[in-house]
Amino acid sequence: MSSISRQQCADAIRILAADAVQQANSGHPGAPMGMADIAQVVWGDFLSHNPVNPQWMNRDRFVLSNGHGSMLIYALLHLSGYDVSADDLRDFRQLHSKTPGHPEHGYTPGVETTTGPLGQGIANAVGMAIGEASLAAQFNTPEHQIIDHHTYVFMGDGCMMEGISHEACSLAGTLGLGKLIAYWDDNGISIDGEVEAWFSDDTPARFRSYGWQVIDGVDGHDSAAIAAATEQARQETSKPTLICCRTVIGKGSPNKQGSESCHGAPLGADEIALVREKLDWQAAPFEVPSDVMQAWDAKQKGAESEQQWQSRFDAYASAEPELAAELKRRVAGELPADWASTTQQMIAEAQKEGADLATRKASLVALNKLGPFLPELIGGSADLAGSNYTIWDQSKPISAQDASGNYLYFGVREFAMSAICNGLALYGGFKAYAATFLVFTDYMRNGMRMSALMKQPVVYVLTHDSIGLGEDGPTHQPVEHVASLRLIPNMSLWRPCDAVESLIAWTVACEQKSKPSSLVFSRQTLPHQARSDQQLADVAKGGYVLKDAEGTLGTPDLILIATGSEVALAMQAAEQLEQNGSRVRVVSMPCTDAFDAQADDYKESVLPAQVTKRIAIEAGISDYWYKYVGLSGRVVGMQSFGESAPANQLFEHFGFTVDNVVSIAQEILA
Repeated sequence: MSSISRQQCADAIRILAADAVQQANSGHPGAPMGMADIAQVVWGDFLSHNPVNPQWMNRDRFVLSNGHGSMLIYALLHLSGYDVSADDLRDFRQLHSKTPGHPEHGYTPGVETTTGPLGQGIANAVGMAIGEASLAAQFNTPEHQIIDHHTYVFMGDGCMMEGISHEACSLAGTLGLGKLIAYWDDNGISIDGEVEAWFSDDTPARFRSYGWQVIDGVDGHDSAAIAAATEQARQETSKPTLICCRTVIGKGSPNKQGSESCHGAPLGADEIALVREKLDWQAAPFEVPSDVMQAWDAKQKGAESEQQWQSRFDAYASAEPELAAELKRRVAGELPADWASTTQQMIAEAQKEGADLATRKASLVALNKLGPFLPELIGGSADLAGSNYTIWDQSKPISAQDASGNYLYFGVREFAMSAICNGLALYGGFKAYAATFLVFTDYMRNGMRMSALMKQPVVYVLTHDSIGLGEDGPTHQPVEHVASLRLIPNMSLWRPCDAVESLIAWTVACEQKSKPSSLVFSRQTLPHQARSDQQLADVAKGGYVLKDAEGTLGTPDLILIATGSEVALAMQAAEQLEQNGSRVRVVSMPCTDAFDAQADDYKESVLPAQVTKRIAIEAGISDYWYKYVGLSGRVVGMQSFGESAPANQLFEHFGFTVDNVVSIAQEILA
């Protein structure tokens, strides 16, 4: 491109962003206008992608971490030739449009991840870069470099201020992710004004301390300088690169550029007219001159790039047919062909073995059973592997020296861990899992929410699930956490009662394709429960009759509903109540969302409407369970934080005893 056409191409972004925000009467024109020159260089000169096939396996990934500037990526996609039309831009921020207020994965072709919660985009990008390095190490051969691309990220001051960027970028430096290139939009402005009063970090020094290559002092409006910095970044293969670009927010707006007034509000019709005059832009709103569109059009170049790669892949498949077939299976998200029969046999054997285990240890047993059949399994723990039991027999650490492993030592970085796993899931070819204590989901909650929002099947391994944690006390004892995770739309939560339910929970989580799973495991040993073949088959339905009194004909006097460690308590209470002449059903409900998704007749067979005398038992906050027991039912649960004491004392103190359950049952049966 000539220097004039570069300017015109960048100005096309500025005009489209200003027009779309004005039409929607909401949005953020400042970042797209300020980063337009950087975007033009990256997308025009470096980004390898195919607008006709946004899912091309070896494409470069692009992440707009400062997602409030969404019109930047929408303009880029429209101009480059993706299926994002001028009408889609006119529908910016409107219901069901391809151009929502923040970029959302699944809505817009070419949007790799949902961004907006600041800092998570760069963490997603770290996950994508790990994915590229790992797949390359596992599948490339000296003769065939099939996985070989970069991950580009745009970041703003807000991303830099968020703590998650520290967590993720620190790990990225340690892992030596040389194909990760980030551009910092250093415009010195945020919503509240000039950031120097609250953001005075030496950011280049910070990133150098992480082990990044830092290229600072780049004029973010000088195309030649941006291109030179990008080329320097691409030459450094042993460490990620941060390119610090000094820019003017809202560049092109005569009266508002350089100030917070253009950050998050329309420029106004009069100001946009002045922008058009300043940029010498004659086209009507949402119209781009044909020569500028032609200069931007990446369809032919993208198709040629993919075709060249496809020829290389065909040669690879001919030379390495097993590797090629396995890579295609994994990227397609398909389970191994023998998955169903293998897992069914594992579950049957686990039921026959009848092991009494803490379910966190049962989780490790499940990993050791399932892991060898799932080479795509990748994950780790936030510095709690010895407690979460996530290092299984064939775990191999990923490092800067060797990316071919399957285990990530995340360090004490819960939030980044969740967002990195989202990036791995989005990248494709992996089943990602992340582990910590259940109570520390508070630290990574928004990353978990984003898993659910983006329909990414990340598996969260959450141990030490209740006051059963014991002496570490209320700071470490989760009380409200299970209930709050159940409230996240599209989040599946399992709280298994024994080793068999734990294995089934893992199996179902690995089979998920469009929702994350939270697997909640106990610290303390839980007894094995006897099951018939039908009961075993019903576990995956989320709730099932574990014990029924003889002769009830579907109408017991009382139903006890329990999860996790409290299932054994319910079984013991039921036995005592039956000795007193009551007919009691025990329902194990390890996964309420799975149970809720069952057919009405099945749910009625487990929880018949005519049986209104019900007690739910769970060592967590009580309120959630009234949807199953009704307002006249009772819940044995928590109404406060825990205490520091041995677990057995705590369960007695808070009423999780046979005597208390029996006493409550006798009250409602009277």
